Amino acid sequence: MEKDIKLAVLIDGDNIPSAYVKEMMEEIAKYGNPTIKRIYGDWTKPTLSKWKKILLENAIIPIQQYGYTTGKNATDAAMIIDAMDILYSEKVDGFCLVSSDSDFTRLATRLREAGMKVFGIGERKTPEPFIVACDKFIYIEILKALSKETESKVEEDTSVKKHDVDKITPNVIRLISSTISDVADDDGWAFLGDVGNLLIKKRRDFDPRNYGFLKLTPLIKSLKKNFEIDERDVEGKRIKHIFVRNREQ
Repeated sequence: MEKDIKLAVLIDGDNIPSAYVKEMMEEIAKYGNPTIKRIYGDWTKPTLSKWKKILLENAIIPIQQYGYTTGKNATDAAMIIDAMDILYSEKVDGFCLVSSDSDFTRLATRLREAGMKVFGIGERKTPEPFIVACDKFIYIEILKALSKETESKVEEDTSVKKHDVDKITPNVIRLISSTISDVADDDGWAFLGDVGNLLIKKRRDFDPRNYGFLKLTPLIKSLKKNFEIDERDVEGKRIKHIFVRNREQ
């Protein structure tokens, strides 16, 4: 992923807890430079009062949107209109839509049709249509669980023991196995970077952190019965390329 792409970060303030903002902004920085940061909501409501200090600390601009009609989400409409205005301004290369609301499914699809990268961030309750409409979707609960303080205490090749993680099911193993086969050479070996990229294309919310691992490598290593790993030295560099292969069952 290019790290210097310009991103517009649009946050549904009615739909995302304020406690997650610090970790969320750190995550977004991995994918690009957030040059536009806006959050939408009715700031006259006491429920949004917790956001005020956080907005100042993270240079996020609050956009006031009154709820004109009961039962209608004016915040969603304002966010969608702004997104299209930003798209046509040609000032960014991608968007980060922060919400757990399926109402943004069509917006994500439209932005991708226009050639934009679209990253979604939301809670685990996010409906599947919105998840698959994004290029990549990140569960916000995982970001909180794997804060910087936690990461500094965990080695890359170990698992993170957290309660809020998914089990590695047979379906997950089959997904990884088929993906390895899709990009493998004649000997069955696949470059792990290619495997990771294809996994996200197949399942937008695929993330090793969902299963308690910081990276894909330790996740694969934990499945020794299913996969084997080959760490190859890169000539002239102090790095290794990691290749994986399905074990014969």
